[in-house]
Amino acid sequence: MRKPLRLGMVGGLSNVGETHRAAARMDGLYSLDAAVLSRDRDKNRRACEDLGIAEDRRYSDFAAMAAAEANREDGVEVVAVITPNNTHAPIAAAFLETGVHVLCEKPMTTSYEDALGLVRLAREKNLFLALCHAYAFYPMVHEARRIVAAGELGALRTIQVEYPSGWGASLVETSKSGAAWRMDPAQSGASSVVGDLGTHAHHLACFVSGLQARALLAELSTTVKGRGADDNAQLLLRFDGGVGGALWTTMAAAGCANALRLRVFGERGHLAWSQETPEELFFRGGSGADRVYRRAMEGMSAEAAAYSRSRPGQPQGFAESFANLYRALARAIHGRADGAAPPWFPDGVDGARGVDLVEAARRSHDGGGVWVALRDVEADLAARD
Repeated sequence: MRKPLRLGMVGGLSNVGETHRAAARMDGLYSLDAAVLSRDRDKNRRACEDLGIAEDRRYSDFAAMAAAEANREDGVEVVAVITPNNTHAPIAAAFLETGVHVLCEKPMTTSYEDALGLVRLAREKNLFLALCHAYAFYPMVHEARRIVAAGELGALRTIQVEYPSGWGASLVETSKSGAAWRMDPAQSGASSVVGDLGTHAHHLACFVSGLQARALLAELSTTVKGRGADDNAQLLLRFDGGVGGALWTTMAAAGCANALRLRVFGERGHLAWSQETPEELFFRGGSGADRVYRRAMEGMSAEAAAYSRSRPGQPQGFAESFANLYRALARAIHGRADGAAPPWFPDGVDGARGVDLVEAARRSHDGGGVWVALRDVEADLAARD
């Protein structure tokens, strides 16, 4: 039996941070050994103590942590970065420089050039740079991707994805510290709502369809009075092969929870999946015949079964999707020593595509709602080599 990977964490005093920790614990593949969880010294000390982190591995900042852990024989092997968007690049770079694999929250950076820099650094150091698009690790999302890839929908015609949420339906940034930075463009990036929610929707659409978005037209707006950042976005998308699509996202949908939803339409029918009912995948053929695929049902594809953790009727959800991502990364790291090909997970190239989406949406909106081409990440990386 392999020893758990030594995990470090930067940031994470939030619900998302607790989900990361629960996911890392779920399969016994990681041990949380070092952290800087907050810039507030007292909060950081108390949180690290509660998590059982040794006193000499409770750090005051990420630079001190990266340097000290690099000098330990038992230093961290993986670090999770769960901090405001504008800090991702320097934190991830500091650990990659010292030989530590990185799992970074999205958007990966607030600058496309910074995103390319992280990808190049990870490749130079022969390290994994993973991105936290955990929604792709629901079993029925993998089943949807298989159905599309198998041609069951026929030629794709349009992709519709939406991610409305109500967490910012009021001026939460004035009362909740965790919300304030998300509404500050200096910390959140060129578009608050596209970076926070739209990147998830974009990645899900591309993953399931097997296509990349190549151009967009965007309208960004602020719907909550007194807010200093956009909280609503409407994007038209053009995918490979001329397939059209649309992405709508908002953090200001009063009464809405976490309603990420995808529909993929082809010449023979369409698929529909919703994050709020993730156990089911809906298929309707052109003749009107309906099929409902359920997680863990007999005949599920190997791709979906690999991420199914419980029996039918025993619901599997958000924390398990994070755990599936952590497990894929652990298997990639362990498999490298055995010469095995790594399993799929969202990586730095996916991260750079998400950052490009954010910047392109801003350029399109500021230009008066014009079509803007999305960049070819691999070509841009090759041009800088």
